[in-house]
Amino acid sequence: MTITIVPATADRFDDVEHTFSGGGDGLSCQCQWWTLTNAQFEASDRDERERMLRAQVAAEPSPALIAYVDEEAAGWVRVGPRPTQPRLSRTRNFAATTEPWDDPSVWAVSCFVVRKEHRGRGLNRKLLDAAIDHARTNGARVLEAYPTETDTDTAKRRSNDLYIGILSVFESAGFREIARPKPERVIVQLKL
Repeated sequence: MTITIVPATADRFDDVEHTFSGGGDGLSCQCQWWTLTNAQFEASDRDERERMLRAQVAAEPSPALIAYVDEEAAGWVRVGPRPTQPRLSRTRNFAATTEPWDDPSVWAVSCFVVRKEHRGRGLNRKLLDAAIDHARTNGARVLEAYPTETDTDTAKRRSNDLYIGILSVFESAGFREIARPKPERVIVQLKL
């Protein structure tokens, strides 16, 4: 299995859509949940969100990365400055962050998508490692995330509930916990 991870760019948009079509809410959301307020998201439809995503991946630096497994688009991670993801600052559970919300040198990893047939192979960790490099290369000082702690209960979680990542993946990449607003919700940071 050969894995390649590259920035999501305008010329790779069909690959982004292929990744999103592999299960979960990716196709309907178009990875706009964190970029819009609730009112804006509710007022938009899938086509409008797709147009927004097309514009975002045409910009520099790319707001996301795509993982290819044996040349097939298989995974996605959104990573970018927190100010470009305004819903993060409006989410009560994330209020315990230690960094100012308007600081563009603080980046956030906010969304993972992995096609069903590629799950369980460690692709999220590879995407996270690439996201760390992408953030560092583009001037991020701190990388923050809001993963789910899956060891807090025995309930099986749906993949749609894990799109923000799993705590153990972030911990294995060197992130440290800075707050736990709920037993299953954690805020983690990595100083770059």
